[in-house]
Order: sequence, then C-alpha cells, then structure tokens
Amino acid sequence: MQEILQNQPEPDQRKPLPLNILLGALVVIGIALAFWLAFKAPQGSSSRGASSSGSQPMSQAEQMSTGKIQIENMAIHRAENFLHQEVTMLAGELVNTGETTLQELEVTVEFADEMNQIALRESRLALRATSPPLRPGERRPFEVSFEHIPTSWNRQMPSVRVSGLLFEPSK
Repeated sequence: MQEILQNQPEPDQRKPLPLNILLGALVVIGIALAFWLAFKAPQGSSSRGASSSGSQPMSQAEQMSTGKIQIENMAIHRAENFLHQEVTMLAGELVNTGETTLQELEVTVEFADEMNQIALRESRLALRATSPPLRPGERRPFEVSFEHIPTSWNRQMPSVRVSGLLFEPSK
C-alpha cells in the first residue's frame, strides 16, 4: 500500500493566474485612488470653483458688496469630531447690510503666529448654496471648522474677511 502512495504524482503547486494578479492590482489602484480623491478634494468648494487654496477673482460688483457684509460676534472653541480628533471651530454671524441677496459667501481665515505672521490661511464657505439665501438686512450664524492648525498659532482670534460672493440669480 505504501508503494501506491509513493508512486502518486505530487499535486502541482498552484501558480497564480495572470488574471488574478491583474484584478488584485486594479483593486489596489482603485482603493489608492479613492483615498487620494477623498483627501485631495478641496473642502468647502463652491459652484464658483472656490477652494481652500483660493478662489476665482471677484467681479467689481462682488468686490463692492464685500464691504456690505459684516462679520460679528466671532468666537472660537475646540470640539471633538466623530473620529475623536480635536477640531477648532470658528463661529460668528454674517450680516448683509447691502441691497443684494447672497446665495453663497466664502470667508478667508488667517491664523497668526507669535510674530504676527500668517501661520495658516484657509478659505471656507460660510454660506452655502444649499442653505436659504441671505437677504438684505438679514443676519445668519455660521460656523467653520479647522482640523489642523499649526502649533505656532498665537491663540488669538484669527482675522476673517469675505473672499467670495455669489449673488442669488435674479428672477
């Protein structure tokens, strides 16, 4: 009986099929691309094409209207996000003292360091196109969050300015 077992050919070692290798590589590339897009996508982008690194130039009418938007009652606090990470939240109120209704409003926030140099500059939407428009004379609270503020930040209130506007389309 032992002779029979000894004369049996050894099973072929399984070689990976080229198709399996190709599919595995495509899955890995797809996952890497998904992570890259998720972390590379600009936060707070708008229909104007605004991003955290800058926005399109404003028209003259938009530039004149930025002075009619007041940012009041600013406060800064820390909170924990759903991943249990500390986030810095900047809250305030937008006041439209102009004559036009705003559909979107972007603010640029600058955090300074101990030498009053800019440690971080980021733009965020304070008023989104999906929220109700901000009509003349109205005020609306807003809140923007920052996950990574440099340790060199001087812990003072950051400067905030209107850096982008989108008027409500006329009817």
